[in-house]
Amino acid sequence: MPAYHSALNDVPDARQIGNMSILPIRTKIRGPAPLADPEQGDIVDETIDLFRANSLFRNFEIKGPADRLLIILILFISDCLAKVGSARTVPTQIEASKLLNTLSVESFAIPGDAGFPLNAHYAAPESRADADYLRTYLTQVRQELAARLVERLYADGTGKPSKWWMAFQKRRFMNRSLGS
Repeated sequence: MPAYHSALNDVPDARQIGNMSILPIRTKIRGPAPLADPEQGDIVDETIDLFRANSLFRNFEIKGPADRLLIILILFISDCLAKVGSARTVPTQIEASKLLNTLSVESFAIPGDAGFPLNAHYAAPESRADADYLRTYLTQVRQELAARLVERLYADGTGKPSKWWMAFQKRRFMNRSLGS
């Protein structure tokens, strides 16, 4: 059974940096990301929806530039769940939101950096300006993803993270981690 791929691989005129798509997102967070149509899903929704199914796979065939962004965001969700799961006490929704927002703005490696775990599958940005743009774009997407993930984790109203999501905290997609 193959892994689930991004439906946004075929988005026309999507900007690419290296070989990764810069896709529009629905957000109120300031940043360089193009704004998506509020009526349609974006890469953040797609990542959250596909995370649990894709995290069961060790291999993932990259079929387009949006898949590369999907991989980075799935690995970030894994790091988010590990962060929430490693807290001394079970964090409330507000505490989890603060934890994950801090994680999303921490310094991280991008394709082309020495510490990036998947450099073999990603092309480095061509210029310093592209690298800076990619870093700010990914920071904005990570912040939006963290905010929506907290909403999904605490959707049941019990004040504790969903056990159906936390069961995936030790699972590693493609046996990799972003190193957070």
